[in-house]
Amino acid sequence: MRDTLDALIPLRDRIAEAYAGREQVLFVARGSSDNAAIYGRYLLETHSGVLAGLVSPSVATHYGAKLDLAHALVVSVSQSGQTEEIVQTQQWAKECGAATIAVANVPDSPLLADADLGLLTQAGPELAVPATKTYVSQTVAMAVLGTALSGDPSAYDDELATVPGEIERLLAERSGVTEAVAALKDSAYAVVSGRGLLMGTALETALKLEETCLRPVRGYSYADLRHGPISVVTGGMSAVLVSAADGPMSTPMIELAQDLDQRGATTVGIGGTAQFADAVDVAVGGPRLTEALSPIASIVPAQLVVESLALSLGLDPDNPRGLAKVTTTDPD
Repeated sequence: MRDTLDALIPLRDRIAEAYAGREQVLFVARGSSDNAAIYGRYLLETHSGVLAGLVSPSVATHYGAKLDLAHALVVSVSQSGQTEEIVQTQQWAKECGAATIAVANVPDSPLLADADLGLLTQAGPELAVPATKTYVSQTVAMAVLGTALSGDPSAYDDELATVPGEIERLLAERSGVTEAVAALKDSAYAVVSGRGLLMGTALETALKLEETCLRPVRGYSYADLRHGPISVVTGGMSAVLVSAADGPMSTPMIELAQDLDQRGATTVGIGGTAQFADAVDVAVGGPRLTEALSPIASIVPAQLVVESLALSLGLDPDNPRGLAKVTTTDPD
């Protein structure tokens, strides 16, 4: 993460130049990269005042829609930089008039080579099949992108510099990880929820639980969970809730934890305030970061829980069944 910050922060001026004259940022991604992009979208809109959204790659690759993207900066995010669907969508965006930025972890990958500006993350080779350290480095890239397009690009630099140390602390302390595994191991079904800037973290946690531990898991935004699915939450279910230590969403997440507890669910909370930790059955320690940067490190304790849970179930967390490093959306 330190190397990624050192590599990408000097590119802020070039990011701003790529956006000059544009009106919005559109992200292109799949899977874990899509969850990192959700963080980027929230950060741009809440802290940089930049309209942002997500592109459906099939609009380009299957429908061949002709859109006017002259007003847009399109940011493509891929661990390998080789996923054909994402490479094709980036090329389509350029043909539609967009400026393009690519985020990938593999030097000389097609995605980076074809973009107007490439942001190469510095996670090193991803030895496990699931994106873990590369996902974290993608969130670093999202933070650099979001700050580059704000009125004060260096406003978070002092706190950004503390992020690698926070990750080191979380890896060393593993606070609440063992207890969380015990709570989740015998659960028949789990839901994962977060809100605002932490929504991408919640969806990434759900994805990793499902694909690595082979358990039925559903990731919801706070609002989507509240609007109907919460009615089926009962005893025997687990709910993993991800929250920041500050911000406007911290109190609603406490209220959600209390509601789920009353419905009989076993609640596991990652991060959040002291009151949030008191409201859940199992509290997993999170980063000491403001909400704007919390998503970079909040996924780390979730990854530790998933890894330990997979091992306790006799599964290999580095090689989950059915996964491949380079995603093929439409296999031959």
